[in-house]
Order: sequence, then structure tokens, then C-alpha cells
Amino acid sequence: MVETNGVIMQYFEWYCPADGSLWGQVQDQARELAAKGITALWLPPVYKGTSSSDVGYGTYDLFDLGEFDQKGTIRTKYGTKEELIAAVKASRAAGLQVYLDTVFNHKNGGDATETVWATPVASDNRNWELGAAREISIWSKFTFPGRGDRYSAMKWDARCFDSVNHNANDPDDRATYRLSPKTFESEMSHRYGDYDFLMACDLDTNHPEVRQELVHWGQWIQDTLGTDGFRLDAVKHIRSSFFNEWLDAVRRHCPHRKLFAVGEYWENDVEALHRYLAATEGRMSLFDVPLHYNFHQASRSGSAYDLRTILDRTLMQQQPTLAVTFVDNHNSQPLQALESPVEAWFKPLAYAIILLRREGYPCVFYGDYYGTEYTDRGRDGHQHTVSLSKHNWLLDKFLYARRRFGWGPQYDYFSGSNTIGWTRLGDATHPLSMAVVLSNGGPSSLWMETGQSNATFYDLTDHVKELVYTNEWGWGEFRCAGGSVSVWIQQA
Repeated sequence: MVETNGVIMQYFEWYCPADGSLWGQVQDQARELAAKGITALWLPPVYKGTSSSDVGYGTYDLFDLGEFDQKGTIRTKYGTKEELIAAVKASRAAGLQVYLDTVFNHKNGGDATETVWATPVASDNRNWELGAAREISIWSKFTFPGRGDRYSAMKWDARCFDSVNHNANDPDDRATYRLSPKTFESEMSHRYGDYDFLMACDLDTNHPEVRQELVHWGQWIQDTLGTDGFRLDAVKHIRSSFFNEWLDAVRRHCPHRKLFAVGEYWENDVEALHRYLAATEGRMSLFDVPLHYNFHQASRSGSAYDLRTILDRTLMQQQPTLAVTFVDNHNSQPLQALESPVEAWFKPLAYAIILLRREGYPCVFYGDYYGTEYTDRGRDGHQHTVSLSKHNWLLDKFLYARRRFGWGPQYDYFSGSNTIGWTRLGDATHPLSMAVVLSNGGPSSLWMETGQSNATFYDLTDHVKELVYTNEWGWGEFRCAGGSVSVWIQQA
């Protein structure tokens, strides 16, 4: 993906309207986005959740793409199956790849309860039992009455899960329960002792019927939609060897299509990401969560942040070919569970880093491109209204620069704590150069080599009006305003 200067757009944010309009919007916008330099769309979960407003992570029925009357709705939050198919076709016709958000960690919204034996465990140490096994009632029967046996005859029950976070006999019971005689799975994050359980009814991927059904769904969804890959949710809670088997099986089913996969391993620890990448043996990329947290910290610290360290201990720096880089997403936006937003003033600097450098496969967030406003309850228990600024004017310029000038050798100038820059020298097909300089302090400049002697450069962002002329050795002094970024491109 990096070699073709690909760019993903995460085409949703948490608070998109629950009116079934998103698939139509994808269909309408596909050609325009492709023309601007987006090459792939990451779509939200396309299947039925617990309601018509479910963002998609409360997975109920993987085989209901907005076709059956279940959970009080036929459509999903984003539209009907017919509208989804039209959106995918329009995207691929425009030259865009389509990646599906895929949630295999849990199921939610069971159709009936079962009585089971289960052992309560500590929420902060899942290996610590809080008492003996006891009888509880759980929402673990998934019979899909609206779909019946269409596409799959499997009905889910307690055998398919290893843990839950509810007891239907006692709504005030907030314990996490390990179902008897199950054990938590291994090969995942060791936070809280064993981070197998996350929420709802946690899938037991050691169960052969569960594995077989998930493989069947992966092959079925490719036959149904013909998409180009997957964004895999919450992979640190799921056995890495399961994904090795699953990806191999789905890719064998689609031998003429190179399916991309990126996992969400949300951990601000690059060593944990390296371990997971090693365990999956290059089958998937991972989101560069440590880079996001560097951006978050830099945006909160102002000029006190040393920009020379912005790439330190990130996948972009250490394993760029498997890094999907991002600034913010639906989880990090304000009022969400992993709230860690990058402040608006720093987002142009952060996007310049992921879009205009050669390392990584960048992802643009819908909420940053289009902007959004919403109200929700915060951690303090109060309602808050949030407005995310629209950055599409500047992001379009970055996308243009990436497509036309983001090629060839890259020279870095990370010499000052408040000012960094780099140049891209072009290649045989893209012979013009680009220079990028950014500052988290006052107005600044850098002398940088462009490989173009006696050439003229102008600031694509219009932040600096004067031209820059390189000398006979191809060096020039490139400036930017304080707390800003300038992208200098060579005049033809």
C-alpha cells in the first residue's frame, strides 16, 4: 500500500446520524474522494447490532446486513443491504478499495437466556476468583428469529462463549463471570491478568463450531460484497493464532483478490505491537496507537513538546511496512471510552506527518475531514456538546501533495526541539520535489536539500506567501508560521 501512496479514509465517526443515510452518502461521494487521493474506505460494521442506532460494535447477527426484521429494525444504523451493496459497487467502480470493520470478540443482544454455572473473577485480575462457581442466567441464546436459517443454520448458545459480564437474575450484579468449565484463552494481552474478556458474551474461539462459523462468514461476506479487506476489532482480546487460521482460510477462498487486514491492538506500547505482529507473521498490519498518543501528548504540551521525539517508539519509526498511521478515530474522539483527542491546532501538523512522509499507510478520520458536532454524557456524568473542526480544505492539499510529490528519497531535518522538516526528492515518474516544515513554537525556518538546483518553490498551504528559491546545490530556506505547517512544492 505504501508504494502506491495509498490513503485510507475511516468513513464514519461514532456520532454519525442513525438515520440509515451513510451508505447512500458513500455512493454519492466515492468518485469525489477517489479524485482527491483517497484510495480505500474503511466502513463501519455492516451487520445488525442490538438496535437501529447501534454503531455496530454490539454485534448481534453477522449475516444480517440490513435485510431482516430483527432487533426492531430492518436496516442497520447505516442503511439497508441493497444500499450497502450499491455503496460498495460505487466505491470499487471509482477505484477505491473497501475494508470492512469486523467484530469477532463478542456477541450482544441474545434472544433468550440460559442457566449456567460460572465463576466470578476480579475485574482488574481475571485470574483471581471472587468465590465459588454459582448458577446464573445469561443472554446467550442467539436464534435469529427474523433470519431463520438463511445463509447459516447455526444457533449460538452458552457453549460458544467463555465469559460474560451480566447475570439476568440480578441486574445489579456487575461481576465478570468465567463460564464453567471454560478457561480464558491465551495469546492475548496480559493486562488484568488475561484480557480475553472485554464485553457482552465473549466468543470462545477454541470451540470448533465457532471457528467454523466465523470462517464461513468471512467467505460468505466476500462472496456477497466482494470487498478488499478487513479492519479487525479488538484483536488484543482474541487469540493471534485464530486470526492466522481465519485470514488464511478467507484468503484461500479469494485467491485472485489480495485481501488487506489491519488489526486494532489498542496499546500505547510498541513492544506489545511488535509481539503481536510477530505472532501473526505479517498476515496483518496494526494501527500505530503509540504514534496517536505522541500526537495527543504533543497537542496538549504546546511548545514544551520536543518534536524531535514525535516518532519515537512508534510502528511508523520501527516497523513502517505494517503500520497504519492515524491522528484520531471513533474511539479517541471526545466522550468515547478511549478518549485521547489530538487538539485542533496540532491536527494539521499530525496529518502532515502521516500523509507526507514515506513511512506507514495513513488513515484520515471522517470526523477530521468533514467535522461534526454532538452531545453525550462524559465521564463526569454531565452532558457535553462537542464540536470537531473540519480540516478538509487543508487535508485536500496534503492529499494532492502526497499524490504528486510524495515520492523518492526522503531527507529528514529533525534538528530543533520546536521545528522539524523533511524533503521528498521525487523519482523518475514524479520528478518534482517537496519540502515540509512544521513548528509547535514560533515562526521558524529550516535549510533543507531538495535535489533541485535553482528551483522555485511555493507554499501549497498559503500560510507563507513569499517564494523560496534553491541555490546551485539544491538547498533552500523553507519557513513556516508558528504553531503551523507549510508544504513547499516545486513549480514545474
